[in-house]
Order: sequence, then C-alpha cells, then structure tokens
Amino acid sequence: MPSTTTAEKAELRRRARQYLSGLSPQARRTSDDALFARFLALPQVEAADTLLLYHGMGGEPDTARLLPALWARGKAVCLPRCLPGHGMEARLVRPDSALIPHPYGMLEPGEDCPLVGKDAIGLVLVPGLAFDPSGGRLGQGGGFYDRWLADYAGCTAALCRTALLLPQVPRAPHDRGVELVLTEHGLYRADAQRSGAQRPRSSPDGT
Repeated sequence: MPSTTTAEKAELRRRARQYLSGLSPQARRTSDDALFARFLALPQVEAADTLLLYHGMGGEPDTARLLPALWARGKAVCLPRCLPGHGMEARLVRPDSALIPHPYGMLEPGEDCPLVGKDAIGLVLVPGLAFDPSGGRLGQGGGFYDRWLADYAGCTAALCRTALLLPQVPRAPHDRGVELVLTEHGLYRADAQRSGAQRPRSSPDGT
C-alpha cells in the first residue's frame, strides 16, 4: 500500500499536469514573461557567477528563453544531465552547445560539455509541478533534484504559476525544498514563512 504522502503527491501531480496541459500558448507566454522578469531581477541572480537552470518541457516555463539574457550578463550557465540510478550532474552550456533529447522529453547537455562542481554554482533554478509558500516542492517523482540538492549549499529558487502555488505540499523526509518561490505576482521566501510571515513580497528585489 502506498503511503498517505505518496498517494497525496500522486493526486496533486495529476491535477497539476491536467492544469498545465489546459493552458493556452498565450496564457503560458504571459505567465512566463512575468516569471522571467522577476527571476532576472533577483539580486541572487546578479550575485551568482554560475547558475544551474533546467530546460523546461511540457507546461513548464520555457526556461530556454532565459539563457540569452544570462549569457548577455556574462553568466556561466549549466543544465542538468541525468545519470543512471536517478542521479544528476551539472554541465556548462554555451550558445553553440548541442543539446541532446532525453527519453523523458527534455533537452540536456552531452558529455562534451564541461562538468561543473556544486561548489561553483551560486544559484539553482529548481523545476517542479507545484510549490508552497514555505518552499515545499512537488517534483515529477524521479527524485533527481532531491538527491542532487542534498549536499548543495547555494541558493535555490523556483518559478511557480500562481494557480499551482498550494497552501502546503506534502513532504517526505528526503524531500528538498527551495529558498525562493516566484509567482507572476510575488516572491515567497522560505525563511520568512517559517518565521510567521503570511504575505508574499510584492517586489522582486529580494530584499
């Protein structure tokens, strides 16, 4: 029998995917524009020399649109590469890097892209189907990011469509949350929520 948490997550994933599949291209574009503007305005992004992004797929934000803006700022940008056993590594990508389709549907760097250690990465943009204001994350279920983030000490952020910001995401002991959750309308900080703050920050400046 699956645990209550596992069953709750499965139902929330079903609902989130259903919502995302129903978004029109225009609605997705409008949502992405607002999310990306908030992300690029973060002081944590400005402070990071090297960032780990992900290549959005399906109803996820089209994060490939962020790459040119970050490269133009002189940032080093990595993308994840999946490994056997649900592992993951970060590989440096450049404008001329050839990305390889993964069976799961996303594009990822090949072995010819330089490997980058976790301690060199200042910020990770973490994907997820849904989040909550305290940084709780509902992933796709593979555990790739939970494993990779277990010993990562830098800043973590997430882009969350407002409709998928849940009051609370069920968490198992191994689940890793994020520090910053950005929606189209505000910024939620995990530390502020834990200290009792109830409202999102309306400014994307992160101060």
